Amino acid sequence: MASKTDDAFDTLIRRYEQPICSYLLRLTGDPARAQDLAQETFLRAYQALCRGDHWENPRAWLYRVASHLATDDFRRRRLLRWLPLSSVDGARPAAEDIEDLTAEQMAVRSALLALSTKYRVPLVLYVCEGYSVAEVARILGLSLSAVKMRLSRAREKFRQFYHEEHR
Repeated sequence: MASKTDDAFDTLIRRYEQPICSYLLRLTGDPARAQDLAQETFLRAYQALCRGDHWENPRAWLYRVASHLATDDFRRRRLLRWLPLSSVDGARPAAEDIEDLTAEQMAVRSALLALSTKYRVPLVLYVCEGYSVAEVARILGLSLSAVKMRLSRAREKFRQFYHEEHR
């Protein structure tokens, strides 16, 4: 017989697994990394449910956890890239993915991945995931004005990177 925790976790998985995986794929550009980070996100959700934690907005909580995990992963990978003889390839898409993408999609992806996580995360939450500025602020634990500023700068930087890619 399933417990309340298992039922709550099954509900989270059914509702949010695909959106969280898509979000993480947009952030990382790597399907395998996105899947790993999504699994870690839901593992933390399960552990929290086992502790008796409950959230007013589970969707926002999951996106916050996923965002923090992605940011930590980017930091760790950036550090590893600087180590000599490192085989970590960074945020470049896998070769088989590149074959399936059009030039436009590649330019957009490249421009998005060129953004620092400070700007990429709020931009993806706002534009791709459809969160309002207020929701992005809650997810990231920032003020409304900070989110608005990051979105403005993210758009500007995205346009610069996109135009450089399209030259």
